This record gives sequence, C-alpha cells and structure tokens, in this order.
Amino acid sequence: MLPRLSAFEISQGGFSFENCQRNKDFEAQNGTLGFTSPTARKTGTTIVGLVFKDGVILGADRRATDDMVVADKNCFKIHYITDNIYCCGAGVAADAEYVTRLLSSQLTLHELSTGRPARVCTANRILKQLMYRYQGHVGASIIIGGIDLNGPHLNSVHPHGSTDRTLFTALGSGASAAIAVLEDQFKPNMTMEEGMQLVKDAITAGILCDLGSGSGVDLCVITRQGAKILRGYTDTVTSGKRQGSYRYARGTTAVLKESVIHYDLVEESVQQMDTE
Repeated sequence: MLPRLSAFEISQGGFSFENCQRNKDFEAQNGTLGFTSPTARKTGTTIVGLVFKDGVILGADRRATDDMVVADKNCFKIHYITDNIYCCGAGVAADAEYVTRLLSSQLTLHELSTGRPARVCTANRILKQLMYRYQGHVGASIIIGGIDLNGPHLNSVHPHGSTDRTLFTALGSGASAAIAVLEDQFKPNMTMEEGMQLVKDAITAGILCDLGSGSGVDLCVITRQGAKILRGYTDTVTSGKRQGSYRYARGTTAVLKESVIHYDLVEESVQQMDTE
C-alpha cells in the first residue's frame, strides 16, 4: 500500500503518488460517490535504435501530441545522459523528460565518485529500478544507447521496469511498422551510412502508419569519438502523390434499376416557440 501524506507534511522532491490509494478507495465506492478515475491518454511517437559496426544510432520523430491534437511539430525526443550515453523517450513527454534528467544527474554523480565514465548497464539498472518502483505510473518508454569499455550497447526500458537488450529495437505507437522494417533489413556489422539509412526508413514507416508520429526524423550517432546530433535529418514525410486520375465520366457505371416515388402532404402543423 502506498503511504498517505498528511496535509501538514511537506512533500519531498521527485514523483509523488500519494493519491493513488485514495483514488482506489473512491472507485470502490463508485455506487455512492459516482467517481471514476481518469483513463490513460493515447500518446504518439516512433523511436528507434540499432547497433552498427562502430557504435549506436538512435532516432525519433518530431511530433508531440495531446490526445488527438498536435501540440508541437518540432519536439526533440533524443535526450542527453552522459557524453557517451543518450536515450530516446516515448509516452508522456513530461515523464520522459524528468526521468532522463534524473538519470543524467545520477550518472554524473556516479562518474565523479568513481572517477570513471559511466557504463550503459549502470544507466539501464538505475532507470529500470526507478520505473519499477512506480509500477507504471511513470508513463515513459525509453531506449538507452551508448558505448563504453565493453563496446556499444542498446537497451529498452518499459514503463513497468522490464528491460530488453537487443541489437535493434523500436518503441512508441509507430513501433509495429518500424520494427517490421528493422527485422527485414537489419544485418550485423552495418556501416554508419547503412545504419543511418535504416533508422530513417524505420521511423518513416512509423510516421506513415501512425497519426501520432510525424514532422520528420532526428538522429543521434554515438561512437568512440563522441556523439553527433543530427537535428532535422529529414523534413515532414508525406505519403506520396497520386500517379493517376481517379475521376470517371458520367455513365461509366451502369444503372441497373431506377424508381421514383412521390409523397403527398396530408397534414401540416406549426408550433410557436416560447421565448419568454
């Protein structure tokens, strides 16, 4: 059971979910109070990551949505963690922004205390423990990519704290279309140019198949020499132009049967509207 805070207590920094148990109590008394808790809102994003021969490539679209409204057409979804680790965030934009800033500060303190660059597995462990602690109430799906002394690594962290370590992955509402492109065209030891093209194609597929994704592609290439952000790598993607005319001349489709019915007005009544 989550702890309840008194009205006289000062809440500490970080996420606070002391009202979760209160909302459950209200739901249990729904028959008398008529209370229903808010449902999850649909979010839209396509984020992709893959490991190539010399490092990791991360990519994301640039559209931020609020339910069915496009809130931002130039949103940046690739977040800085350390000099050798970056991540992409999908889901609730505020949650993704906050957890990545918190992770970045924790890893910076870790580097200062150990005197060594942070490892990708350390970032993955800190983030998944944080997400598991809040049991999915932090609505962020994160792809962590980076390179350390053990080579390039790519991890995906889901809102409930489960993680995957793969050579390529995609998250967000456009992930189904993006992962289809990745599974079809990915191969080990790809060059940087091949990897960038594949990430771009995967995100483009997500944009074309998902209304919540759009406005172009951003990329981040991480190698031993450092990270390079490619802001606005492509512009808004359209579904293409029609190749032919789809207008048909009158009479092209045959009329098999035609009938005309006339109705007579039997009674008519007029009612006066009360405007007082």
